[in-house]
Amino acid sequence: MKINNIFCVGRNYADHAIELGNDIPEKPLIFSKPTNSLVIADGTPIDFPANQGEIHHELEIILYVGKDVSAGDKVDDVVTRMALGIDLTLRDVQTELKKKGHPWLLAKGFKNAAVYTNFWDFPGQTACLENNFTLLRDQEIVQTGNIASMIFSFQAIIDYLQANFSLKAGDIIYTGTPEGVGPIHHGETYALKWGEEVKGSFRVR
Repeated sequence: MKINNIFCVGRNYADHAIELGNDIPEKPLIFSKPTNSLVIADGTPIDFPANQGEIHHELEIILYVGKDVSAGDKVDDVVTRMALGIDLTLRDVQTELKKKGHPWLLAKGFKNAAVYTNFWDFPGQTACLENNFTLLRDQEIVQTGNIASMIFSFQAIIDYLQANFSLKAGDIIYTGTPEGVGPIHHGETYALKWGEEVKGSFRVR
């Protein structure tokens, strides 16, 4: 499946913004990752840098844009597939970049920083309310969320991205993480669940 641009929404759950000591945004906070940072959560080990400070997991729903988007298009008409993902962040690096007012790319775009599961058919924005999404570390829950807690809905995100950047078929959107982010460590196993179904997993190396 072709993936073009990777758009990411920061601080889209109020409790997550609060846990990191950040202000709650009044409009979507957008950043991007290079496609070279993508890695599939297919149960195999994933390698991460060991010498750049803490790497934090941020569980997210990913939307796949299946057609070019025009102003006024509805999310259910342009998003065709979805997945779960983890926006991994070099937290110590990001903290230093933020202090200097620099872009976050070094903290967000490193190799294997954009973990994703296989995609499945998008059931619609309303249907997504029926399932929580969950991250387990060694079979213990570390993050769980529901889109009802989003600051900016799927529709609001689509509208904002289309207006400011344009959205094309093949673009994907990491839609924000709930509270509970924290560091990953060597040897840990992570599983990403939609409702009661495990959609992907990997081991940290």
